[in-house]
Amino acid sequence: MGSGHRLGRRFGWLWGAYGTSALGTWLAFGAFPLIAVQVLHAGPAEVAALSSVGAAVGAAVAVPLGPWVEFRRKRPVLITMDLIRFAALLTVPAAFALGALTFVQLLLVTVVVSAADITFRAASGAYLKTLLPPEDLLIANARFESTNWTTTIIGPPLGGGLTGLLGPVATLVADAVSYLLSALGIRATGGQEPLPGRREAARMRAGDLLDGWRYILADATLRALFFNTALFNGLVMATQPLLAVLMLGRLGFAPWQYGLAFAAPAVGGLLGSRLARPLATRFGQHQVLVVSGTLRAVWPVGLAFLGPGTGGLLLVMGVELGLIFCCAVFNPVHATCRLERTATDRVTRTLSAWAVTTKASAALLTALWGVLGSLLGPRTAIGLAGVLVLATPLLLPRQESGRTSRRRSEKSIFLR
Repeated sequence: MGSGHRLGRRFGWLWGAYGTSALGTWLAFGAFPLIAVQVLHAGPAEVAALSSVGAAVGAAVAVPLGPWVEFRRKRPVLITMDLIRFAALLTVPAAFALGALTFVQLLLVTVVVSAADITFRAASGAYLKTLLPPEDLLIANARFESTNWTTTIIGPPLGGGLTGLLGPVATLVADAVSYLLSALGIRATGGQEPLPGRREAARMRAGDLLDGWRYILADATLRALFFNTALFNGLVMATQPLLAVLMLGRLGFAPWQYGLAFAAPAVGGLLGSRLARPLATRFGQHQVLVVSGTLRAVWPVGLAFLGPGTGGLLLVMGVELGLIFCCAVFNPVHATCRLERTATDRVTRTLSAWAVTTKASAALLTALWGVLGSLLGPRTAIGLAGVLVLATPLLLPRQESGRTSRRRSEKSIFLR
């Protein structure tokens, strides 16, 4: 999956930890809705709440954690977040074994896991920036992206088999163990992480919670990428439940066909992630961001023309292949640009604000499109989302800014 460029033993452990937890996540893909339906006999509203309300509340819980983590060493935070997710997920099979599992518990677990996910991602970006020199960040992010798509290909089929044999609760056990293994891998990275600078104020102020958003909005490039990714990701995620309703309901696709339609195109993610660095080296990061960010927007509208049978299945697979390929080129370059433009003492707050907004916007748009799907029908709602996605390239940065994160750190308008 790598390009042959060695990034050192410490990154190797971090990469391995990421791959392990990513595989566990995809093994348990869809486990919570399945448990809600099959074990607790939950209705559609409760199932929707697991993904929308749970994610939104988890994002709100994570808001104060970004400023708090900023001034602490990141490796212990990463280990702690892994252990929190491990413990939270294990409460589900434990309660199931005791016959005490409830929907409220499932919802609380999704909130805890969602908040820990956001905090982990924010801290991992800051940790990666201290672990590698700037010229290696794109290589590292491309490897993470490639690993993500690899686990996307192999995880759901394995998880489906495990669910068929032992039930959906078993996949949550596997997911929980993956977080424990991830914590052990991060611990094995070793080395001496520099202690972040201390804030002047002893206590966190209410205004500190908004530092990440202020920093993003003060930079033209970050601001454009921020609004582009929040809207694009939210609209794409919002159509997923409607696609399930359309394909599995009105169009009569079998569950295995539905799974194949979204698993097989993940091969495009492997190809795109491997091309990201060569393309950025040849054409420049800004050019790759704009072109791949524009091309990824043209695909989703095609899902509005989905029909039954083999032709419909091939249409979904073709659309998803093109979308995933473009996203896999865009994502590592986007992640690298974001790290490069963010001062080291602002990374955690910035990434936390970014992840909170992305999660919250996806939850809001998913709920909104659920209503639109009920009023207009799933096909019309999917088409409307696709048309709006076509406008997202207008939010991409038009020109590359020459300001560096170092200059921004020296001229920072925020008080520590």
